[in-house]
Amino acid sequence: MKRFFGPVKMVDPQVSDAEHELFGGPLRYDMGWSQHEHATLDLTMLSALRSMPSLVGGTLRMAWQADRRALLSVGLSEIGQGIAAAAGLLAVNAVMHALLAGSGSAGDRLHALLPALLASAAIGVVNSALSAWSTSRAGRLEPKVERIATTQYLAAAANVELEAIDDPDFRRLVDIAQHGPGSARRMISACVAALNGLISLITIAGVLAVLHPVLLPLLLLIAAPRGWGAMRVAQERYVSVMSWIEHVRASRLIGNLLTERTAAQEVRLHAVGAFLLSRYERMAESAEAEQERLASSKALTEWVASALSGLAMAATYGAMFWLITAGHMSLAVAGTAVIAVRTGSASLGALVMNINQLHEESLYVRDHGRFLTQARQRTLHSGGAPVPERVKEVVLDQVTYRYPDRDTLALDGVSLTLPMGSVTAVVGENGSGKSTLMKILSGMLLPTSGSLRWGGEDLTGLDRVQIFSRVSLLTQDFQRWPVTAAMNVRLGRPDHPATEEDLEPSVAYAAAGPVIAKLPDGLRSLLARMFRGAIELSGGEWQKVGLARTHWRSSTSPADGVLIVDEPTSALDPEAEIEAFDRIRRLAAPNRAVVLVTHRMSGVRHADHIYVLNNGHLTEHGTHDQLIAARGRYAAMFDAQAAQYAPTVNIPRPAAPAVSDQA
Repeated sequence: MKRFFGPVKMVDPQVSDAEHELFGGPLRYDMGWSQHEHATLDLTMLSALRSMPSLVGGTLRMAWQADRRALLSVGLSEIGQGIAAAAGLLAVNAVMHALLAGSGSAGDRLHALLPALLASAAIGVVNSALSAWSTSRAGRLEPKVERIATTQYLAAAANVELEAIDDPDFRRLVDIAQHGPGSARRMISACVAALNGLISLITIAGVLAVLHPVLLPLLLLIAAPRGWGAMRVAQERYVSVMSWIEHVRASRLIGNLLTERTAAQEVRLHAVGAFLLSRYERMAESAEAEQERLASSKALTEWVASALSGLAMAATYGAMFWLITAGHMSLAVAGTAVIAVRTGSASLGALVMNINQLHEESLYVRDHGRFLTQARQRTLHSGGAPVPERVKEVVLDQVTYRYPDRDTLALDGVSLTLPMGSVTAVVGENGSGKSTLMKILSGMLLPTSGSLRWGGEDLTGLDRVQIFSRVSLLTQDFQRWPVTAAMNVRLGRPDHPATEEDLEPSVAYAAAGPVIAKLPDGLRSLLARMFRGAIELSGGEWQKVGLARTHWRSSTSPADGVLIVDEPTSALDPEAEIEAFDRIRRLAAPNRAVVLVTHRMSGVRHADHIYVLNNGHLTEHGTHDQLIAARGRYAAMFDAQAAQYAPTVNIPRPAAPAVSDQA
């Protein structure tokens, strides 16, 4: 009994060896989340019905916001259809009375039922017109609701703290919530159908209550098992989807790797394709086993529900037989009651299915709402004091930072000063904390302790949006936007209007003129091989476009700011690298400080000040000459790279021993 009527729980999943081999273990999300941050998700019939009004209300509020006239039209048409259903039953009752309870000849009785037949036909025409009107208005409403829900989702995702994007639990919520807009759209049609069924049921129940009160509870008894079965199946499917969402993401990832252009060479040369395909098949087999389990569970649940509903139907007809034989109901009324019960049970069954669909879709809409709530809690805080227009320096003072999902500190007590007009270099091995330091310097991450000050004002009291407007960023993995070349440059500051002529100085500064010149449509060329007729650039060409974007952003900022350049020359040849470093250094201006992060030691020797990071600690700082003279970590790194370019000393090899003829 508990198997059917207890809370829905996820069974122990089948785990393929491919998941262990590729991902280190089973890709299942622990459904124990229902015990802590998602404790409100109690998957029982009572909780589902209790939460339904608020979830439906949220969708209807979006519909009201989208198009209130269409929403009102849908509501009025559905009410009209309910009234038409009641009138239709009354017309049927009149027909029954004329045929079974009327007096006179057969011809007289047929003549007497003619008005009722005409009324029934007219009611059918009106009902079909109302149904068409409702369908039309709902079709207008659905895409608008989906647009609003999608806009809410994307706006929330785009405005959360960077720390939230790096949080695996929040990323999972982002993945789940993407189903919300589509479910909100489908909830409109489900709401319309449920409203239609509810109004029809109320009117039919009213007619049954007039015919005989005992028929009403029997009608409800017929549909109750169907409702339980439908909701049970929906809940089991939802729990399965939530538990397997990471498995599905991993399977999609394997599919993308087999088809993406970036992996195409290794897929073929290293025979990765056959290997990954075999692992995909194994993972798919475990997913198929879960689908088979769901199908078997659904079949059993629906069989139990149908059996209970059949018993209730038998009891209903038994009660009607007793009422007729006992003289409590005439044959004409019984005929109408049979039609009403069949119509009512069909309407109630449809209502149950529609409510079940509402319930299932509402689970995903609830995820959408939960995502919006958490995103609001983790959104970038706007407001605060304005950033001073003139800033002499930006100072990090004893900054410490630890990522939420890690025990060790990424930065520990780091201090540095960036005077305007200077070029500051930050060097260190991989994992030393350089990227984290740049995220804090740009305001994307807030220090766990310590402070970041702009012109003496602490970051926590300043408007973060204004801080972002003062920071320009060029990284090794900068975004290659699948838009035109002109837009790729302009997206450095998209709110600033620009023509192609306005962008030319930035293109020229980055030495990207030859790159643009060879494109078929110049700056209007589309840089995305996924589209027909588009062009793809090489890594070095893209970095020149990225530098042009950075120059455009810096040149359009009237206030003091910081330019962060993180490994900017990784795809450039040595000659282009030297030229790029020179151009980057020239971006330093009286109102701009340049921060250069690189492994190429030759690019930092002319920096005004150099900071050396190691395991999150600041170990050295000074000019190039000072750090070389100190013979510390910086000098060792510089010497190691310089040795790679030192002349090769040819050491004569020893002569090979002579080989005798007898050997």
